[in-house]
Amino acid sequence: MPWQFYLAAIPAVILVGLSKGGFSGLSLLSIPLLALVTSPIRAAAIMLPILIVQDVVSVWAYRRSFNRRIVAIMIPGGMLGIVVAAITAAYVTDAIVVLGVGLIASGFVLYTWLTPSHTRETPRTGAVASGVFWGACAGFTSFIANAGSPPFQVYVLPQRLSPPLYAGTAIMVFAAINWVKVAAFFAIGQVSFENFKVSATLFPLAIAATLVGIWLVRRVSGRLFYRIIYLFTFLIGLKLIFDGTRSLIGS
Repeated sequence: MPWQFYLAAIPAVILVGLSKGGFSGLSLLSIPLLALVTSPIRAAAIMLPILIVQDVVSVWAYRRSFNRRIVAIMIPGGMLGIVVAAITAAYVTDAIVVLGVGLIASGFVLYTWLTPSHTRETPRTGAVASGVFWGACAGFTSFIANAGSPPFQVYVLPQRLSPPLYAGTAIMVFAAINWVKVAAFFAIGQVSFENFKVSATLFPLAIAATLVGIWLVRRVSGRLFYRIIYLFTFLIGLKLIFDGTRSLIGS
């Protein structure tokens, strides 16, 4: 691969590693970065083995620190969302999905910020039905546009888990979703030895970035952690709105 590819790939892998370490949402920026130097579908195919390697590291690190109730609710929803996405992918454009996810993410954060602080910081247990719904949204948007984090955050952030528990829960849910997505990339012919060779050159950086993310999450206070996550969610939501709107206008 040309050196220009690695100028985009290195920061993309670092962002994904920090996301896998616990700062959920940063990975949304990785595919747009790689899409600057290769096709979006190849960018996603190159990132998938890297995601799997990072999932192994982060699942092991958080194997005793995740909310079993949320995982049990959201993973079946995520599987349902992937099935729906696979059936409807030919009829739904990436631009509409990206725009919708951006509106959900930024709107949710604005609503939260406008809520009185004593209400916002009171933990609320999520209902099963809403967990399945947002899990399905996460699976759907992850499959179509690699944008599963905002729906996950809408359901989980109000529950005010501790930073390690929040990070571990996100990791378990998206590790399951990523493994199911592997079959889809085989089906569309994007799993190739050439793409895997490129992915493999980035494995050491991917593992190191994930370990740094895990280290940071375990040392950040709960209040600061949630401020960072809400800010990331809002900014990423704005970026998705911009990307989706630009694609719709240009089409």
